[in-house]
Amino acid sequence: MKANSKLWRWLGLIFVLSFGALGYLGWQIYLFAPPIPKAVATADGAVLFTGEQIQRGQQAWMAAGGQQLGTVWGHGSYVAPDWSADWLHREAVALQKIRAAQHGGGQTLGDDARALVDAQVRNEMRRNTYDDATGAVRVSRERAQAIREVASHYEALFGSEASLATLREQYAMTEGALPEKADRQALAAFFFWSSWAASTDRPGEAGLSYTSNWPHEPLVGNTMSTSAAMWSMVSIILLLAGIAAMLWLHGRDQHDEEAQPPKADPFLGLKATPSMKATRKYFFIVIALMLLQIAMGAITAHYAVEGQAFFGIPLAQVLPYVTSRTIHTQIGIFWIATAWLATGLYIAPLLSGQEPKLQKLGVDALFWALIVVVLGSTLTGWLGTLQHRGVDFSFWLGNQGLEFTSMGRVWQLLLFVGLLFWVFLLGRALWPALRRPSESRGLIAMVFLSATCIGGFYATSLTWGQHTHYSMIEYWRWWLVHLWVEGFFEVFATAVIALIFTHLGLVRPASANRAIVAETIVFLFGGILGTLHHLYFTGTPTSVIAVGAVFSALEVVPLTLIGLEAMQTYRRSRAVPWLDAYKWPILCFVAVGFWNTVGAGLLGFAINPPAALYYVQGLNMTAAHGHAALFGVYGMLGIGLLLFCLRGLFERSLHADRLLKPAFWGLNVGLAMMVFMSLLPAGIYQAWASVTQGLWYARSPAVIHSGVMETLVWLRVPGDIVFAAGSLFLALYAWRLLRPAARRKAPRPALPITAARQ
Repeated sequence: MKANSKLWRWLGLIFVLSFGALGYLGWQIYLFAPPIPKAVATADGAVLFTGEQIQRGQQAWMAAGGQQLGTVWGHGSYVAPDWSADWLHREAVALQKIRAAQHGGGQTLGDDARALVDAQVRNEMRRNTYDDATGAVRVSRERAQAIREVASHYEALFGSEASLATLREQYAMTEGALPEKADRQALAAFFFWSSWAASTDRPGEAGLSYTSNWPHEPLVGNTMSTSAAMWSMVSIILLLAGIAAMLWLHGRDQHDEEAQPPKADPFLGLKATPSMKATRKYFFIVIALMLLQIAMGAITAHYAVEGQAFFGIPLAQVLPYVTSRTIHTQIGIFWIATAWLATGLYIAPLLSGQEPKLQKLGVDALFWALIVVVLGSTLTGWLGTLQHRGVDFSFWLGNQGLEFTSMGRVWQLLLFVGLLFWVFLLGRALWPALRRPSESRGLIAMVFLSATCIGGFYATSLTWGQHTHYSMIEYWRWWLVHLWVEGFFEVFATAVIALIFTHLGLVRPASANRAIVAETIVFLFGGILGTLHHLYFTGTPTSVIAVGAVFSALEVVPLTLIGLEAMQTYRRSRAVPWLDAYKWPILCFVAVGFWNTVGAGLLGFAINPPAALYYVQGLNMTAAHGHAALFGVYGMLGIGLLLFCLRGLFERSLHADRLLKPAFWGLNVGLAMMVFMSLLPAGIYQAWASVTQGLWYARSPAVIHSGVMETLVWLRVPGDIVFAAGSLFLALYAWRLLRPAARRKAPRPALPITAARQ
């Protein structure tokens, strides 16, 4: 008990110190973010862009699709270009031509003259002419000419210029993405500013831009910084040292005597309370949303080879790439989170042995509230994009244009209220168990504390506004995506699984108590400050690279043992015949361990060090890691929890377990085929292009629509088919639980709910 108290104190200390450091670095990002000039003008006073246009352009880009239509500073989708890298290259080439013409040679310049022109262009674009006193950026007359040329290209591209129809198709863009001319002019201003910050030296740091020289662009002298190289080496050393230390500690520990499972299933015949039964509909909606996400994923992937059609059908007229990808990413978060929320509502009365008054009414009300948010945000996002409703509609009701958190602000507010209501329902159901001394009370406390963080930390989705600096939007967005989804939800789910295993007799409660607190300490120690690895090149100080590199490496360390522990648990479960009823939920948890090690650990660390991410940010290497980690870890975790809960919600004889074998292997094998036959090879091919010529080239149609890349896209099809087949078997399993014969079947005599605690 004393050892557990010490661990809890360490957990509190790590939590406070880590968030204190993350908050301090957020303040530094705010102070040293690239300035938004009041004007971009020539020496003689001709204004090219105003500060208001730059800010309006940021809103216009997000209303047109934002991070679902290409990227800025590397974050977003991968078919259209990274607009900051694309503008930077186009402007440098245009300025080179202008300077070469001044030397009278054009493309026929000799080597010495060409070197002189290259140096002039590089020096001019790196020189920081921002004036703090006036708030203006001054450019030469020649550079202004180059800027106007590039701006006219984007104004035409986001409009209806017929000559760019082929390019729009290659970018999976629809015609007239921004119907208003003023918005297109503002968009050009924003793209210029993002590239200016990426190439202009930060004050006091010669040779280092506001984005730490990202993207790689030799024409303007953007090469990997010394800081990125050095801290990458440090991160690799720390990773190896951390893994060695963890393995040594794991090996020298005196492990507790293995738990002895009971002779009979403690949950067999368990009588579900009304609120527990009310969670059934959550799990069936989870499967429906998963099927929708898979369908949108197939359409989105196909747009990479046929940007405005689906096998010749002009689907983009009603379901453009921006919409299909938004639904694919957002629905993925929805169904995974819903599975975990429903598990909490199901297991709370199970743990406490009693049900609060009106709990079923609360569970039902929360379900329909979630349905309204999911359907409402999806519908308004789709209509806003299709009908070009503008920046205000996009922000408040439509698609905010931010990856994984795209729903409008009104829907975010409603979801925040819903999550707080979920915490209230969970807390009131768990309260008797929290008050009652027991071996499992520490685990139950961890479930409730992590649930409270899930509800509270969703408030980070409300921290940015329409005019917030883009660097700060990215800072707060990753609080939500990394800390909310990858952090507190994972702690919550891990604690729930530990409780399930203790009740099944696979793990001793005392061991589980210590393990869950210790693992949470290790995870949060690396995970909280590891958030910064997403922010290396988003206009942040170089200190972010140092801290992010160190702690993102430590974040990987605990993942090395998860697969081993999962396999050990599975082997113990096979020794008890009655545990065969839980074979597939347990195997889902084993799969979580595998994908945690491979998807989150191996593929994650492949891109986390600054030196690696410098070249591969915004390429399919990130997509490979994202798919393997998001579905492999969080998706399989949600499915495992779903299967466990359905086991207690329906008569055992109704479960068609033979369907779960092809479902499990189809999902996992299909995911592996998708990642290792398509996404990872595509990312490696793009990385070669990025290293040799620059990010602009790796994201250009010359690479994206090359024979190699399109072949790799088609190689997704076998994996997609296997994956989809697995999901259909899972849906069929669920459907058989709902068939009329199942509903008419009389249940077996039930045990009181308190039996689960004996």
